Amino acid sequence: MSRDRVLFVGFVLAFVLLNAILLVTGKLSANWTGLGVITAAGFSLALYSFLYQDNPLFKFAEHVYVGVAAAYTFGQVWFPTLYSELIASFAGQANGAPASAWLAAPALLGLLMMTRVSRRWGWLSRYAFAFVVGLGAGLTIPRTISAFLLSQIEPTIRPLSWSIEGFNLLIILIGVVSVLIYFFFSVEHTGVVGRVSRVGIWFLMVSFGASFGYTIMARLSLLIGRVSFLLSDWLHLID
Repeated sequence: MSRDRVLFVGFVLAFVLLNAILLVTGKLSANWTGLGVITAAGFSLALYSFLYQDNPLFKFAEHVYVGVAAAYTFGQVWFPTLYSELIASFAGQANGAPASAWLAAPALLGLLMMTRVSRRWGWLSRYAFAFVVGLGAGLTIPRTISAFLLSQIEPTIRPLSWSIEGFNLLIILIGVVSVLIYFFFSVEHTGVVGRVSRVGIWFLMVSFGASFGYTIMARLSLLIGRVSFLLSDWLHLID
């Protein structure tokens, strides 16, 4: 028996033995709540096992996670949207209740998307995808311009003052101008332009570092929550 198989069998046996001890000592209740805690802990450890290497436990947990997520997404799409807004509305129209004629438009677009599975009629799905992409761009572009571009321009045109706020506005102004000059490749970055570009590099590095740190802290918060669950709700080692 290989070392990996021994570790796999040992991990499973240790997990079963530990849960048996927790159930016997009363730290876990022998009901559906306790079963849910054991299942959640098992899947968490199975996913963490990928830190050692790819293994059957990780693959099983990964497939279950993807399957549950797909089933949940389908349920959220089917009941609130397809069934309640489309099928139930047309069924109500057949029973005498009026249905909105606008429901035919999204229903037709959805049916056109389904033609993607056909080699002969797959080209019809392009109209539905074009509509979705165009609508998404039309909704996203104004919001992006307002949230990022205009919000970035607004502090650079505000009047400066001898205060902390004025100092912050000055830093923002220097950062915006220097970064724009750094990305202005039509002029050789030598002399004054080169020195300003180096200032822009400093601003870019600070921005990238802050974004990276924010991402790491967000991931660590998820890790802390999961480790806290294992130590408190499952093992009851901490309150």
